[in-house]
Amino acid sequence: MNNRKVVIIGGGIVGLATAYRMGERFPGARITVLEKESAVGRHQTGHNSGVLHCGLYYKPGSVKAKLAVSGIRQMVAFCQEHAIPHEICGKLVVAADQSEVPRLRGLQERGAANGLEGLRWLEREEMREIEPHVGGVAALRVPQEGIVDYARVCAALVEKLTGRGAQVATGARVERLQPAGAGWVAETASGEFQADFIINCAGLHCDRVAQLAGERREVRILPFRGEYYQIRPERQQLVRHLIYPTPDPRFPFLGVHFTRLIHGGIEAGPNAVLAFAREGYRKTDFNARDLFDALAYRGFWRFLQRYPSMCWYELRRSFSRELFCRSLQRLVPDIQPDDLATGGSGVRAQAIAPEGDLVQDFRFIARPNALHVLNAPSPAATASLAIGAEIAAMAEQAAGGA
Repeated sequence: MNNRKVVIIGGGIVGLATAYRMGERFPGARITVLEKESAVGRHQTGHNSGVLHCGLYYKPGSVKAKLAVSGIRQMVAFCQEHAIPHEICGKLVVAADQSEVPRLRGLQERGAANGLEGLRWLEREEMREIEPHVGGVAALRVPQEGIVDYARVCAALVEKLTGRGAQVATGARVERLQPAGAGWVAETASGEFQADFIINCAGLHCDRVAQLAGERREVRILPFRGEYYQIRPERQQLVRHLIYPTPDPRFPFLGVHFTRLIHGGIEAGPNAVLAFAREGYRKTDFNARDLFDALAYRGFWRFLQRYPSMCWYELRRSFSRELFCRSLQRLVPDIQPDDLATGGSGVRAQAIAPEGDLVQDFRFIARPNALHVLNAPSPAATASLAIGAEIAAMAEQAAGGA
């Protein structure tokens, strides 16, 4: 890869971290990051809750588990080196009732298998020593989890990249990818960029960028909006750190939880509502192309057939503060609807298989002159530096070590 032109499509945290790791591995490479917005990190990176995930939930042996465990160490080290606000505050994963205790025990075993250290089982009185207002019957203390300012991480990555001579081009939406010899010409709103190798980190639009490069869209991105409430300042004493539910294997998403933010405040959420636009941060956002893309995909309909009650419940909860609060009360019984002020939202780029299954692990397609990141959901932000190193190794192999 040295002395070759590498174009990375997408200036979110995964794209920037990939450019950073590529520059480390191949100091002679000429690296350009193309970002369609006027600044980096405007979508998934800029709309998440800022949690540092340590790899508790993921299937042992999966790429996601491996990269999460190594990724949080790399991210914390990067934050320490560059004086980026972060805190390893730990979290509680709560069993709301006795029926959830066996699943929480299984989660403890999974975390241990993934190499997490310091996991601690807590009975009710021990839970309340850490979180005095928490409900439930038992909890798992996960000391390695934390919070961070991902916007500052992105700014530091851009500074490091440009300091090494890489280019970060904003306002550069990729409209075409034209083969040119063994490489590519990326035609963008800001002009043409030549590349010997492209890396697709386009997040919410990664399947479409892959299609521009000639790939079949065997999986497709469906956008799920995650909506948050802010806990009013006078009630923020109800939560000290991070409080999460025990995941229900019948449903594909984690469930609403409480997060302390790095710059102050407590956030509650997110839900997971099918959005009418890939960048649909508001209920009223609508994009005809995005909606048709979903409706024309058989995986979308099979997903609805598989999870009809969940989809209906998530939609109802999106419009009901009381119903949202009822979910939160399983974790903190004292929380009331009046304690919740409308917060922000994000859109999760979730790859869906034709059979209607959510693609759970990270998914990559490697070609001799291209590498496509087709599924990088949470914990992609935490694991971004580890993902970037993995992509750099895969790109070298795909290109034949050149």
